[in-house]
Amino acid sequence: MDYTYIAIKLAAGFFGLWVMTRLLGKKEISQLTPFDFVTSLMLSELVGNTVYDREVKLAELVFALAVWMALSLALEKAMQRFPWLSRPLSGRPDIVIRNGRIDEAAMKRNKLDMHQLGMLLREQNVFSVQDVAYAVFETNGKLSVMRSAKTDEVSREDLGLPEKQIHMTYILVDHGCVERALLKEIGRDEPWLMKELQARGVERAEDVLYAEWSAGSGLHVQTRG
Repeated sequence: MDYTYIAIKLAAGFFGLWVMTRLLGKKEISQLTPFDFVTSLMLSELVGNTVYDREVKLAELVFALAVWMALSLALEKAMQRFPWLSRPLSGRPDIVIRNGRIDEAAMKRNKLDMHQLGMLLREQNVFSVQDVAYAVFETNGKLSVMRSAKTDEVSREDLGLPEKQIHMTYILVDHGCVERALLKEIGRDEPWLMKELQARGVERAEDVLYAEWSAGSGLHVQTRG
């Protein structure tokens, strides 16, 4: 194996990718859109396969990088000139929580379940849907959150009051499915849950889009529709 030639192709691939990054616009991994993600996969395969393939010449690697860069630049320019192209190529932001209520249709469009939504909210230091006014699912897979007005109230520390105990929030119903393991974790059972739902005018768990519980605020339920 010609290690010198491999080193030269590695250096050429590294330099070529660096140039492409500078020309196409620097983006962090967490900010990749679907189009950027596909581009990254293709480039990694392109460079990885050609570096160790003795039959692929250095000039061919450089040519392939140049063609790929030209295609990427052309698509970026096309999306800027024709905005309607951005939606199929990069997607568009979608409101998944509106006026404090989860939008079931938006959740289905984006293939999100309640546990995924909960994880994205926790990444924004939000542990209950009740604290959210609006939440937008961005094209890069992140969640942008506008907290509800009640979370902007004066803190107990500002008033010189002792700290209020903080409680974890548990998702007990997700799209009509009862989370029995979480019920067991909080020391409750399904009959207790059904009694709580019926007290709120809900006869069946299947009619519930989302239900969460914490020791501090009790059960919060959003029905379907």
